[in-house]
Amino acid sequence: MKRFRKEDTAVAIILRLDRVMADRKISLNQLAQRVGISNVNLSNLKTGKVRAIRFSTLNAICDVLDCQPGDILEFQKDNPEEGKI
Repeated sequence: MKRFRKEDTAVAIILRLDRVMADRKISLNQLAQRVGISNVNLSNLKTGKVRAIRFSTLNAICDVLDCQPGDILEFQKDNPEEGKI
């Protein structure tokens, strides 16, 4: 089993929270209040400036937005051949 080190891999999980929020027509302030987290923490989630998310936070976001975790999180495989000519 290969162990991954932070410096070995690019971020492969993409956060799509902004898209789901737009679809549900809910503001950052509204969602933060209903989920029970600060606007700053939610903003960091929305912009992808986080390295982890608690399951309890993900659960609360999915509950409020009536969505699945897969609607918010997307795995994008790193392609080492990409960008080569």
